[in-house]
Amino acid sequence: MSSTLKTAALLGGLTALLVMIGGYFGGQGGLYLAFMIAIVMNVGSYWFSDKIVLRMYAAKEVGEDHPLYRITARLAQRAGLPMPRVYVIPEASPNAFATGRDPNHAAVAATEGILRLLPEAELEGVIAHELAHVKHRDILISTIAAVIAAAIMLLSRFLLFFGGSGDDRERGNPLAALAMAILAPIAAMLIQMAISRQREFAADRGGAEIIGSPSGLASALQHIDAASHQIPMDANPATAHMFIMNPFKGRGLANLFSSHPPTTERVAALMALRGPA
Repeated sequence: MSSTLKTAALLGGLTALLVMIGGYFGGQGGLYLAFMIAIVMNVGSYWFSDKIVLRMYAAKEVGEDHPLYRITARLAQRAGLPMPRVYVIPEASPNAFATGRDPNHAAVAATEGILRLLPEAELEGVIAHELAHVKHRDILISTIAAVIAAAIMLLSRFLLFFGGSGDDRERGNPLAALAMAILAPIAAMLIQMAISRQREFAADRGGAEIIGSPSGLASALQHIDAASHQIPMDANPATAHMFIMNPFKGRGLANLFSSHPPTTERVAALMALRGPA
């Protein structure tokens, strides 16, 4: 399936979920309102999802004098990509992601924690992985998924306490309402999982190809994995699939909905690229 069709399918699926929530809590009026909101969200998500996600994490754009910019520029040229915008996230936990609607409107963001943790060779592996996402045109669908899923999670929690009229609440089953409020964000997470796991393996391979070796990225993944257990990240669950490493490792229920393959499998797949010793 092409990237365009995947994006359309994702928007359609999440829109249907949003409309279902609106219809359940608000009847026909709620259904129509939810549909109108979904249309606005879809248009806004396509054009502004990258800005929304970057703002979620208070990311600050950096220029040519920053080491991260220089690394990104060198690797983008090697990958044959336009130069993306480069951002630093004020967050101690090591992680990174790419966003944007296409390679000409892409951005790469890395946390302060990853810049402190990794030596340059490993950081190059991480940025190459993110540029592979850009090259594979993964960034639009993952960013749109993050924005719409975040909205669905927020709406379902809001409606749990404030949704429907008094008569609706009296007639409705409180357990059903609770189930809807819980299942909506879970459904959004499952959609994220469906679009993310194999793409991480592909981006790992693509990053290794850009660098010319899988070793730096493999070592970086191991270091990020170890550090992420020690330094939890204050992340929005709806954006977990965007990061190079699941920001909720070892943190209860959220870990059940990991959008990433196990680090050991990713490292093994990278090391297999070296061929027999």
